[in-house]
Amino acid sequence: MATNKVVDLRSDTVTKPSEAMRATMARRPWLRGRDGVDDDVQRPGRYAYLQYELSMHGIKNNMGNLVSVLAHCDVRGSEVILVDDSHIHLYENGGVSTIGGVHPETVRNNADGTMDIDRIVSTIRPPGGGLYYPTTRLICLENTHGNSGGKCLSVEYTDKVGEIAKSHGLKLHIDGARIFNASVALGVPVDRLVKAADSVLVCMSKGLGAPVGSVIVGSKAFIDKAKILRKTGMRKVGVLCAAAHVAVRDTLGKLADDHRKAPVRLFLSQGLNKIEQFTVDSASVESNMVFLDIVDSRISCDKLCQVLGTHNVLSNPRSPKSVRLGLHYQISDTDVQYALTCFNKAVEELLKGSTEFEHLADTTTKNSYGH
Repeated sequence: MATNKVVDLRSDTVTKPSEAMRATMARRPWLRGRDGVDDDVQRPGRYAYLQYELSMHGIKNNMGNLVSVLAHCDVRGSEVILVDDSHIHLYENGGVSTIGGVHPETVRNNADGTMDIDRIVSTIRPPGGGLYYPTTRLICLENTHGNSGGKCLSVEYTDKVGEIAKSHGLKLHIDGARIFNASVALGVPVDRLVKAADSVLVCMSKGLGAPVGSVIVGSKAFIDKAKILRKTGMRKVGVLCAAAHVAVRDTLGKLADDHRKAPVRLFLSQGLNKIEQFTVDSASVESNMVFLDIVDSRISCDKLCQVLGTHNVLSNPRSPKSVRLGLHYQISDTDVQYALTCFNKAVEELLKGSTEFEHLADTTTKNSYGH
């Protein structure tokens, strides 16, 4: 089953903009938001499913989280509580501290992407921080949680964290880069899933097809602060807003269809499990990510991804013995079937190479003894 198409499983960020999206972006005037043309800030309407007072568009994902944290922690020396394995903490260049002067206080990550409730409470500093400590002002959650395999945080858990934040005078921000995946997988409307939060970031490029861009939502006071912070690094964002509008209009339904096609994800995970050298916990696959663990010492993650690439299947190592595979609406059933075929071929090639190397090493050793 040969194909010239590249099956890109590295992430759901690799989705390509549709022709409708490209056309809408091309028609968008490149004007400044202050000219009153860019609808980069709106009341609920186009984004009514989020049910927040205002939304701000045209911001990149990492920047959106940074702006959100800084808008809530607008005094240097503030502290944010977040999961130690979160995207904000690990993969955003330490921006909250290096740029914003905000101290990250991490709580150990559970396997399901949550933090222990008791641990959150015990981590909150006394009001004012005293002479020695930063002042806790914010709690951050990530839904779905990427490093936990795309686990979905339940509405009950999110509500509980929201209650803790409110009772201690703190704010709650949700890094909802893949919040639509969580909403569909849990069968909970997205506005209900994020109801307890003071702000939410939603990524338009992860699985929704926009080339770049995110939306953050919150109160008018929050968005007013966020606009000023965004202006420090970006303007002329109308073209990103245009892409976001089309992504919501045209792609959200496809995302729901993807989740309804659970057999596709299960087919991939179960198919990988049939390969002796791999293991996948199929029961833990909740959203659009599949984590593959290599259990054969002869196969390295880097080599596996390298050989897969020669067959036009792209993947990224997560660790020396783990690969994360990201599914999205532009990956078809046929693509998954082809990918499984290539995983089998890659294993055969790697094991054959390992056997030939062992034979060569054994022969060399015997010859050295002869000398």
